[in-house]
Amino acid sequence: MNIKSERFEMRLDQNIIEQVDNWRSEQADLPSRAEAIRRLVDAGLQMQLSIQSKKISISDGEKLILGMLGEIYRGQKIKGDIDPSFIENSIYGGHYWALKWNYEGLLHNHEDSAQSLSEVVDILDMWDFIEVAYEEWSQADKKMFKDQTGFSEAKFLGFDGNNESEHLGIARFLVKDMNRFSRFKGRDFNSHCPSLRGYLRMLSKFESTRSSLVGRNLSCNEVIALYKVSAGV
Repeated sequence: MNIKSERFEMRLDQNIIEQVDNWRSEQADLPSRAEAIRRLVDAGLQMQLSIQSKKISISDGEKLILGMLGEIYRGQKIKGDIDPSFIENSIYGGHYWALKWNYEGLLHNHEDSAQSLSEVVDILDMWDFIEVAYEEWSQADKKMFKDQTGFSEAKFLGFDGNNESEHLGIARFLVKDMNRFSRFKGRDFNSHCPSLRGYLRMLSKFESTRSSLVGRNLSCNEVIALYKVSAGV
């Protein structure tokens, strides 16, 4: 147990309190407000320390290598997005921050979490089963699906680009760059609306059915049930 060595008073506006309450309501053990704030402060400090530890640091040997690579780049008259003169000038002047500003696509601190990766893989796997099943249904089943869900077809729409960008990026990378889940090749994957919570509810129900999907596809009623769970019905 952590010992609380000092007590102090904190006043927060209503908007922040509501955000704290929303966050703690999503935690498995539903911590008190005080405990939720302690956890959030600790997480923020850990994130800041992580960012500081990932600042660009270049050894003398690496500087020499970069200088030589710049000479080769220019000597071979290579045309690309990397400007060797800019990199050399940044190093000469100690302007390492400029490297991150100019090449933020390469020099960033983001790393996909193991949980997000696991969720995306499981969700894509589930939707593969759903779409395969839908293609095999009779026209009567497809009509029943549309009537009961309001969707014209059972199709994976992706993740929200604004609120679920990590999951969206993982899905795109798996399909486009790693050639996994080929069924989804060529799709944009941006659902333009929050979808993750609904998928996770579907996944929870799907897992209890998955072991029985040996030699058979999901039935129309099973997929309808998944859609209703997704909507919180």
